[in-house]
Amino acid sequence: MLKKRSVPHTFVIIFFIILVGAVLTWFIPGGEYEREIVMDNGVEREVVKSGSFEYSQNDPQTWQVFSSLYHGFISKSNIIAFILMVGGAFWIMNESRAIDVGIFSFLRFTRKLEKYRVIRLLGVDNIVIALIMLMFSLFGAVFGMSEETIAFVIIFVPLSISMGYDSIVGVSMCFVAAGLGFAGAMLNPFTVGIAQGLADIPLFSGIEYRFFCWMVLNIAGITYVLWYVKKLKKDPTRSPVYEDDAQWRNNTRQDVEDIRYARPLSAWITYFIILVSLLLFSLNYSITTLEIGKASMQFPAVPILTGLFAITAFIGLRRSVHFYILNLLLYTILFLIVGVMGYDWYIMKIATVFMAMGILSGIAYNESGNNIAQQFLKGVKDMMTAAIVVGLAGGIVFLLEEGNIIDTLLHYMAEGMQDVGKVGSVGVMYVFQTLLNVLMPSGSGQAALTMPIMAPFSDLIGISRQTAVLVFQFGDGFTNMITPTSGVLMGVLGMAKIPYDKWFRWFLPFLGILVVLGILLLIPTVTMEIAGF
Repeated sequence: MLKKRSVPHTFVIIFFIILVGAVLTWFIPGGEYEREIVMDNGVEREVVKSGSFEYSQNDPQTWQVFSSLYHGFISKSNIIAFILMVGGAFWIMNESRAIDVGIFSFLRFTRKLEKYRVIRLLGVDNIVIALIMLMFSLFGAVFGMSEETIAFVIIFVPLSISMGYDSIVGVSMCFVAAGLGFAGAMLNPFTVGIAQGLADIPLFSGIEYRFFCWMVLNIAGITYVLWYVKKLKKDPTRSPVYEDDAQWRNNTRQDVEDIRYARPLSAWITYFIILVSLLLFSLNYSITTLEIGKASMQFPAVPILTGLFAITAFIGLRRSVHFYILNLLLYTILFLIVGVMGYDWYIMKIATVFMAMGILSGIAYNESGNNIAQQFLKGVKDMMTAAIVVGLAGGIVFLLEEGNIIDTLLHYMAEGMQDVGKVGSVGVMYVFQTLLNVLMPSGSGQAALTMPIMAPFSDLIGISRQTAVLVFQFGDGFTNMITPTSGVLMGVLGMAKIPYDKWFRWFLPFLGILVVLGILLLIPTVTMEIAGF
């Protein structure tokens, strides 16, 4: 019997690429481009000077294969620390099950809408599915929800079955929706934040067009799922997983763990501490100049958000500490937007804000210091693979730079695409990122590997670095929902009891739609004047 071949581990793939890079330094001639400092939206940025390439001596690499790993971790240490801090902070917050409570409340609210005739005509089920998908898509777009969707499968698959549909619809409500948000992310610190930081462009710039892309992708995704739901309404047996769902149908009662609703004193203490801190910030930062693309506006953003937090957090805490923690998450995101667009916050300050959110969430939930530390370590452990991938990918770039061939590779790529045009070049970059994601599903790792190369390459062919980041987003996001190398996908399918081959056949047509939409959304970034691009 032939031994079944397994997909190489991501670490193995990266180390193999490092070896290939070392071999290339022996055969590819060295070369260098001149760099120049330019102003981009008021920010100084070093770019490659087109037409300045000159060949030089290469430096063949040998034992540096191993030292490059160390240097990769050092060069990407800020990104690695960011990933670990944010991952740990979210794990502390998730321990409170605040997001679960928010979702359950959302479902109860939508059921109350049945009393309205217009809602009944549109279909309550359709509205519920669309709203849930929008909510999870927002989670994916704002803070990169991915692994967390595995836990929600156990909620939404039984819900879908009880509504008369199948496990695929249940998975689509959380996993596919979060995947759409991940691909069209606006504020995701793990993809957009890291990629833009590595591309040396303002953090979360170009948010206007990304928001448009997010809406287009969600319209397509929700339409596709509702079309499938309509087909199942006519005949549930047309589901490709109808027989596989037999176990779910035999137990359609949704088992939800009892959640202890409470208003602990510790939550009130954190409320007053945060409120006093925000009042002091409001005195020091009474007027904020928000810059969105080339537009700017001045208004009292910090005082307004402080006032709103005082009201909504108080109301939320009167109900339960869970709603208060949801408020902390909401205002963390809102203050992050103000900080980035008004005060040029970068990775360190963003990680600090998320860290504070996580610790305050743990204290508000009345967790002991030891429990908060343990939850933080669990979150760090969960993100460790992504952090290591970033460091290893940094080693690839370091090795090519030390071998003095990275500019030569850029030169070859630019020469090869001279006759393709900007749209064609974007298409080639898009295909490359999409294929790479099949081998390396880690978004952070992909950004660390490709952005240091794609950013200067985009300079050479006259494409915005913002476009290069968007190419990375689409290439990374779409195939995450179908590639068997994605641990999240396989975990979701395992939890939902959906065979991979049936999921592949169901999702493949939708993937084709997403890929086409991706290229259509990329074309305007090289043919039109778009804010931030």
